[in-house]
Amino acid sequence: MAVKGTAVIAALASTAFLMVYAHAPDPPRAPVSASAAATVRTDTGLVRGLRTATHTLFRGIPYAGPPEGAYRWAAPRPVQPWKGVRDATKPGPLCAQVASPYAGVPSLEEDCLVLNVTVPSPAAAERPAPVLVWIHGDGSVGGGSLFDARRLADRGLVVVTVNYRLGVFGGFGYPGLERSGTFALQDQQAALDWVRRNVGAFGGDPGNVTVAGSSFGAAAISGHLTSPGARGLFHRAVLASGEGMMDMLAGAMGEGVPAYPYYTWRTEQEVRDAGAEMTSSLGCAGRDAERALRCLRALPVEELLAVPGIMNAFQAFAYGSEVLPELPEKALEEGRFPRIPLMSGGTRDEHRLFVGMAHDAVGSPFTADQYERALATAFGHRADTVKAQYPAGDFPSPALAWATVVTDRMWARGTYAQAVAFGRHTPTYAYEFADRDAPMYLPFPGGFDFGAYHAGDTPYVFEDPGAQEHFTQAQVRLSDIITDHWAHFARTGTPNRPGLPPWPRFDPARAVPHTQYLAPDSTGPVDYALEHRLGFWHRLAEPGAFPPSVPAGGKEPIS
Repeated sequence: MAVKGTAVIAALASTAFLMVYAHAPDPPRAPVSASAAATVRTDTGLVRGLRTATHTLFRGIPYAGPPEGAYRWAAPRPVQPWKGVRDATKPGPLCAQVASPYAGVPSLEEDCLVLNVTVPSPAAAERPAPVLVWIHGDGSVGGGSLFDARRLADRGLVVVTVNYRLGVFGGFGYPGLERSGTFALQDQQAALDWVRRNVGAFGGDPGNVTVAGSSFGAAAISGHLTSPGARGLFHRAVLASGEGMMDMLAGAMGEGVPAYPYYTWRTEQEVRDAGAEMTSSLGCAGRDAERALRCLRALPVEELLAVPGIMNAFQAFAYGSEVLPELPEKALEEGRFPRIPLMSGGTRDEHRLFVGMAHDAVGSPFTADQYERALATAFGHRADTVKAQYPAGDFPSPALAWATVVTDRMWARGTYAQAVAFGRHTPTYAYEFADRDAPMYLPFPGGFDFGAYHAGDTPYVFEDPGAQEHFTQAQVRLSDIITDHWAHFARTGTPNRPGLPPWPRFDPARAVPHTQYLAPDSTGPVDYALEHRLGFWHRLAEPGAFPPSVPAGGKEPIS
């Protein structure tokens, strides 16, 4: 019988997070010729990129050796130096992954631990320039090359986007496997170490590195803040819609997905048990642990990927090894993390994406009966109390009612707890992305009001024609404001500069700590706790389940 944590991991195989763009970035805007080649020496050899009038792009640079064969599910190993000049004009391979209906980027490659560097033109950057390292979202699809960093580089940043092992390759565990469930985190730390050693050759400042990520990438940063292996590798951090201090409601990520106290974290033992259970059909079980692992490492990539749900089953990070010695949420709550400037926030309607992509946006509307069942599953005998606070009739549809419940109870609660934990100890800037007309960049077939959905702010920082071609002038201005804030934060540790809306620090001691509201028609303070009814959820929760600094709050009118 599987332990409860293993059941949760297996159930998560039915959920997808789809936080990547559905296409690679367009070619450089300025024309490139052979004479525009740019060559840089890294510590393993020369690389040749492409120089345009506005940027220099280096793509597919290896930062770790191929994690293949005996090195599958092992710590990243050094890159073998090469002779001559390595071509870095084209993206490297995406790490092994399966295609989804909304992210058609399958790959069978394990030799994928590469990164991309976007360097601003000399006219746009000081020397050395601030550095931003982007850890993309989702733990089972995507790659660094799918994020076009030219907008940030236009603000004078050297931007590095990273591939790392995904799904079963990045989060796998097995009996006897050292550092089970942490290979994606180890890859990211190896990439940050590469930046420390090499970014100076690209004009970047290794003493001024900001690590930024969204969703699963932001959750990883929560881990790096508490991981001994990440100490000194970055100096500021941006966490967008991160789940590092969030739990999981029963049924929130789909019917049959049970509750769990941590959305992102699992014990090393749970991940090992899940690995043994999910690979039991592959012909390697029944041997001692060492022989079983040799057998699993010898299997073709496609055979592993053929196991139903195995990529999404290993998105969580495991703690209990030297990579993550303790539960990161506990370490963050107790203030055991570096005193570096932090930017932390989320979107106003986080959970609409997940409800829409499972129901209304794919032609299967979420019904009133389903809303009743979902409340009962998530809240048991307190379902009527929640229903009275969120009556279906107050919303345009049952889907939006349920999405609001989960957004407030799960996402906003965790986001606020994270800001409180950070703000008690270090300069923290909290925000809420609130553009409820943000273009949806994933090709859903049905209509649905996604609002300010999970990761909907990413195209406001990175180039994405699929979204930006639909921007209004007001959204273009909002994109400029958000990108300017990010760039100035990466440069100085504060998002504030002349010409931008003022953004005070998040101070948990204040009755209403400042959260910056980011919308096309309004940029300024918002009472985040009141907007998401955190007082109600605090009163409903068991004693000690939520930080006592949450204000009493009340019922917020639906808008």
